[in-house]
This record gives sequence, structure tokens and C-alpha cells, in this order.
Amino acid sequence: MSWTTDSDLRAQVQRLWDRGDLLRAAVSNAVSWPRRLSLKAPGAADLSDRFEAVRDWVRAVANTTHVRIDWREWNHRVQGTQRLPAAAWVDSLQDALAVIGKARQAQHFDVLWRQTASAQPTLLEWMSRHPLRALDLANRWERLLAVVAWLQAHPRPGVYLRQVDAPGVDSKFIEAHRGVLSELMASALPPEAIDTRANGTAQFARRFGFLDKPLRMRFRLLDPALPSLPGCEGLPDITLDAASFASLVLPVERVFITENETNFLAFPQVARAIVVFGAGYGWEALARAAWLHRCHLHYWGDIDTHGFAILDQLRGQFPHAASFLMDSETLLAHRSHWGEEPEPARHDLSRLTAEEAAVYDDLRFDRHEPRLRMEQERVGFGWLSAQLRSRL
Repeated sequence: MSWTTDSDLRAQVQRLWDRGDLLRAAVSNAVSWPRRLSLKAPGAADLSDRFEAVRDWVRAVANTTHVRIDWREWNHRVQGTQRLPAAAWVDSLQDALAVIGKARQAQHFDVLWRQTASAQPTLLEWMSRHPLRALDLANRWERLLAVVAWLQAHPRPGVYLRQVDAPGVDSKFIEAHRGVLSELMASALPPEAIDTRANGTAQFARRFGFLDKPLRMRFRLLDPALPSLPGCEGLPDITLDAASFASLVLPVERVFITENETNFLAFPQVARAIVVFGAGYGWEALARAAWLHRCHLHYWGDIDTHGFAILDQLRGQFPHAASFLMDSETLLAHRSHWGEEPEPARHDLSRLTAEEAAVYDDLRFDRHEPRLRMEQERVGFGWLSAQLRSRL
């Protein structure tokens, strides 16, 4: 049976809500009333063959509250004159909200709209485009408006988020709502207050002129003959902010990058070399160190699809970077230590060498076994030492 049911009628009104149309209609003329709903009714054959089912259907549709039914009379040769629904209408916004039980939410949205019209009228356009999101943020909306107002009064403030002194707002609130705040401030702030080169939540501070937490670079000197930094004599494990790391002047020829802290701490001695504790997919801080372009750069990651994806991204900053212990020989020599990668990558990587691409394809196409992963810390220390001696 394909006749429109009372549930189908309510579902049509629910779709208007889900699209935001009914909330927009609460504050504008976004929807014209009355609004006709789609109605598929029984035909003449149904009256003959399924008369009781048709009668039940008529009763159910007619009893759909807040939906107006237009009727028509049929003169049926068997059943005689019958009165059947011909069209279904919702006459007003109030009726539509009542059909799906959303009147209270619409009233709440109207309050938010009036509050915003008074405090930040430039944000009404955003609310009109995203009414359901605004409603979801209702219990935080006043604080979001307070952040916007604070930045309007202090454009590109040059302070940390902790120093924003807006009512009911702390740094955790701002950090948790960076996405929506970015959208709101794009509407409320003048263009000169926004650094459009900084995008995404990770660059929220830079985009709106806040101070960001300094990124840290951790490295170890692998050669005892290398000069230590002032105040760090005898300390091979050093952590600097990214700017200080970028300004280093060290007589090194090789830089190893590893993603595993144990490998970082246990890395063997290598003449005129350091090892850096890696940053996964984030290489912006490392890219500030122009002196790394003069060094032989070796990346040691997991032999899995994401390890090669990280290597591919590193080459976006350092095209000369070489992989280390991420080859087929190392993989096959450690078969007893193979594991499983939870969510392998499958996309193409354009910056791999032919040899690396062959290993990557073996992994992403499950040529050895499904979802194969060989974590870097499972590479034998003797294997690491031997490969350093033979390759360098």
C-alpha cells in the first residue's frame, strides 16, 4: 500500500524543520501559508478491492491533528457515494510546529533572534543560514555574543585566550567553540581584524590576533663532540620553543626524526647528528628551521599506511627528506612483530619514491595480509645499529 499515512504527513512537516525552514519562518516570511502537503490517496480499484482498508486510512488521515483536509466525493459503482481526502494542508506556522511538537523550541529561537538583533545585528544573517545550530547553542549563545563583543572592542588583541575578560567566558570555552566563533567573527569583525591566511581551528589564535602557545621541539645530540647549548652542558636531551630551535647554529650534518619516544631516547650515537622527537602530521614548527634544508634529513616512522602519509606530508616542507627503516627488507625481517592498523589510509601519495610507493601499495592493497602494520619500536635494536653502520 503506497497511500500517504498520517505519519507521512508529519514526516513532511518534520523535513521543513530539519531544513531550518520553520525556524526561519518564525522570524521572517521564509515560508508561505497555507502549505500543501503531498497526499497519495486510494483509487477506484482500492474502493472495490480493499474497502475496509480505505475506510481505516480515511479515518487515520482525517484525525491528523493540525492538518486541514480537503474532501471530494466519489460515486463508486459498487460502494456508492464515498467521501475521500483530496488534499492536505498546514494552514499556519503554529499548526506546523504543533504537528511535530516544536512550538517551545521555536519560541526559544525567537528569543535568541531578538537578543541578537539587539546586541549583534550583523549576526542575524548567520542565524538565518544556520537556525538549528543557533538553537543547539542556545544555552551558550549569550557567552558567544560576549566573546564577539570583546573582540570588537579589542581587535587583534595580542594576548592569550586566558586573558579574554568577557562575562562567563574562560579560555576552555573559547577553545571548545573555535569553529562557530570563527564563523560569527567573520560576520562581526572588520576585515583588517582577521588574518585570512590562517584557517581552521588550529590557527584560530593567529587568525584573530591572539598569542598562541609556543610549540616545542625536543631533540637529542647524538655526538658527544657536538657543542652543547649554554646552560645545557652535559644534557643531551633538550627542548626548545620552535623559534629558538629555528635559530640554532649547530655543526650537524644529519637529522633523524622519529615518532616514538623510546626510539628517540635510545637512538645510537651518530657523528655530527641529532635526533628530533617528531610531530606526526604537523610539520609547520619544524619548517621554520631553515638550517634543516642543509642537513641530511631521515624520517623513521611506522611501516603502515599512515607512516607513509606522514612522510609524504614531511616532504611537502622538506623535499629532500629520506625515509629510514621503512623499507620492504625491514618489514619482512620482522614478520613476527607484525600488527594491525585500525583504519588504513587508501589514497595516493605523490611524494614517495618508487621503492616507498611499492611498500605503501603492498600495505594499502593488503598484499601481505589485511591492515598490516609494523610499529617502529618493534624494529630490533641490533637491526637499527647495523643499518646505521651500513647506510651512513
